[in-house]
Amino acid sequence: MAQWGQLQMLDCKYLEQVDQLYDDSFPMDIRQYLSRWIESIDWDTVADQDSLATVRFHDLLAQLDDQHGRFALENNFLLQHNIRKIKRNLQDRFQEEPIHMAMIISKNLKEEKKILDGAKNRQDGEGTMSAMVVEKQKLDNKVEQMKEIVQVADQNIKKLEDQQDEYDFIVDTLKNRENEINGMTPKELEKEKMRVQGMCLELKAKRLDVVSQLTELLNVTQALLSDLISEELPEWKQRQQIACIGGPPNACVDQLQNWFTAVAESLQQVRQHLKKLQELEQKLTYESDPITQKKAYLEARALDLLKNLLSNSLVVERQPCMPTHPQRPLVLKTGVQFTVKLRFLVKLQEFNYQLKVKAMFDKDVTEKKGFRKFNILGTNTKVMNMEESNGSLAAEFRHLQLKEQKVAGNRTNEGPLIVTEELHSLSFESELQLNQSGLDIKLEAMSLPVVVISNVCQLPAGWASILWYNMLTTEPKNLKFFLTPPAAKWSQLSEVLSWQFSSVTQRGLNQEQLNMLADKLLGSKTQRNPDGQIPWGKFCKQSANEKAFPFWLWIEGILDLIKRHLLSLWNDGCIMGFICKEREKALLTDKCPGTFLLRFSESSKEGAITFTWIDHDVHDKPLFHSVEPYTKKELSAVSLADIIRTYKVMAAENIPENPLRFLYPNIPKDKAFRKYYPKPTEAAEPMDVENCPPKSGYMKTELISVSEVHPSKLHDNMMPMSPDDYKALSQYISPRDIDAATYNLIDGFEEFDVQMSADFPNQN
Repeated sequence: MAQWGQLQMLDCKYLEQVDQLYDDSFPMDIRQYLSRWIESIDWDTVADQDSLATVRFHDLLAQLDDQHGRFALENNFLLQHNIRKIKRNLQDRFQEEPIHMAMIISKNLKEEKKILDGAKNRQDGEGTMSAMVVEKQKLDNKVEQMKEIVQVADQNIKKLEDQQDEYDFIVDTLKNRENEINGMTPKELEKEKMRVQGMCLELKAKRLDVVSQLTELLNVTQALLSDLISEELPEWKQRQQIACIGGPPNACVDQLQNWFTAVAESLQQVRQHLKKLQELEQKLTYESDPITQKKAYLEARALDLLKNLLSNSLVVERQPCMPTHPQRPLVLKTGVQFTVKLRFLVKLQEFNYQLKVKAMFDKDVTEKKGFRKFNILGTNTKVMNMEESNGSLAAEFRHLQLKEQKVAGNRTNEGPLIVTEELHSLSFESELQLNQSGLDIKLEAMSLPVVVISNVCQLPAGWASILWYNMLTTEPKNLKFFLTPPAAKWSQLSEVLSWQFSSVTQRGLNQEQLNMLADKLLGSKTQRNPDGQIPWGKFCKQSANEKAFPFWLWIEGILDLIKRHLLSLWNDGCIMGFICKEREKALLTDKCPGTFLLRFSESSKEGAITFTWIDHDVHDKPLFHSVEPYTKKELSAVSLADIIRTYKVMAAENIPENPLRFLYPNIPKDKAFRKYYPKPTEAAEPMDVENCPPKSGYMKTELISVSEVHPSKLHDNMMPMSPDDYKALSQYISPRDIDAATYNLIDGFEEFDVQMSADFPNQN
């Protein structure tokens, strides 16, 4: 079943997470109408190629035109209007930079997959989640209890009002009859007075009961409000931090909004009830009247609780992020637009269009010598409304950007931190004024700290700072964090490192891969301490294992290599990746000759991959061969799967052969990689002579990696050549096509070239 279809079968809590992925930049309508077409495209590849992104952008517009035509046939004017509007918005937003659209679609598809996986894992591990579910159920039960008390109090106040009206009527009737000439007899009068006294006692008891209920309601509401503000809201913000650095998607804010709104509605009801009691008090009061005694206290308490709730209701729903780098939020580049979204968690119609939010940069930051200063450009004020945010009270800033203030002496060598360690704040202010309700509240929200870069080459270091900060602290105002950055436990860092892979691929790091990384950072230990401490400098500044570059930059280079050239192989588990040479030999030692594995180079800052295979010498002693690592440059010309398919080794006076037979542990090479091989050409199909294009005069060539192995390292029982191997020999091998490691060995191939010329005299 298609991914979109699977998503729609999930529970509502997961559907709410899907809802958060789509906004005006790429509406869910497109995902719904064009789901099959969208899932048929490799958007990761599209996002890496400007020309291909342009083609796919126009393909998408054409798909929308087709959908518009279908709606026209159905005479559905509203949907036709929506499609036209969506198309115009897409053209305005992505016409000049269609690659941004491809990035958004790619990110959303990956997030959808995470949600599906999360739902499956939740079903598989319901027992481990039971405690969390119980806690949420307790909160839901408290909300229901509060609503029930509100409903009972409402009914009792209506009964009190009816009872007081009846009492007033009886008293007035009794007075009128007393004044009549032919009034009641003394006995009748005494009876009526006793009846009125009884009604008065019931009325007093009812008033006391209603005031007690309102007091209980405020107690329940205060307890619930305390849970929301001191526990649920901080937990949601912490989950948001984790999601920002690649962790599991944040639990949807809609549930939090429902709880906040329910409490606000309850407090508004209490305030309305107190107004009704004031009206009843004006008609009738007496000594020790509970309304007179408690009304002012209850009003003040309800108002204080409401103000406390509202002042904590403005949150940053989506942290600042450049659309060009959707998987690197909180790193902002000067001159590049970024987006940020706010939500007011109390969704009441009377607040719609009442909140004007202003964005400010480094508002409360005190003067810091050597730190850069920035101006915020673009539309920095927005009015929160429900119409643009699927019914929630929200505001999205889409066109903000930063410009550094060029002040003489602003930046000096005396600055305490490098630019990628400077943390800055993006804050938001608003004011809620409702005179009829007596509300005048200052509202403020602050994003997580951001790093501001001026060149895209600073992005990896800036992202490292974001990872370290959000892994180790939950205090958003701690902008001096990197003056004395704390060390991280390996148990913390290992999880975050795995997230970096699972957030851009479908596969995180397994325990064996993490063990190899732990060896690089902590040194090899027989019994590793999971709480081993890694200093910030060792992670991002100092070179790892005496290499010329830091550990994190090595990881970042590998991530980029996977994303650009190895994504499918990594997702399918073909790449072992992180494994030390000692462990590599241990795994291959007892395997069949020709068994190989793929691992990342430890000596390449930009990211590189190599393969190692096992062979045996004439004495059956295991030999291990590794090729010079392939970088992005080589993989841009030939895919790794094709390199493995055509790879050859050669020794003097020996015919080249492909030594790679089994992917570790024992998967036949072609079975493991066949689906990645180039598709067969159509040369074998019947030729249309009339429409045949003119001959180019050139023979087809193929890029083949060739390495030399010394004859002494080849055993006597060479693997026989297959027909494919002989066919490969007919291809023209230019020196520029040979693996870089063999450039200096070309002279050794002269005898081979002579034989090739004799066998294939027409070869250029």
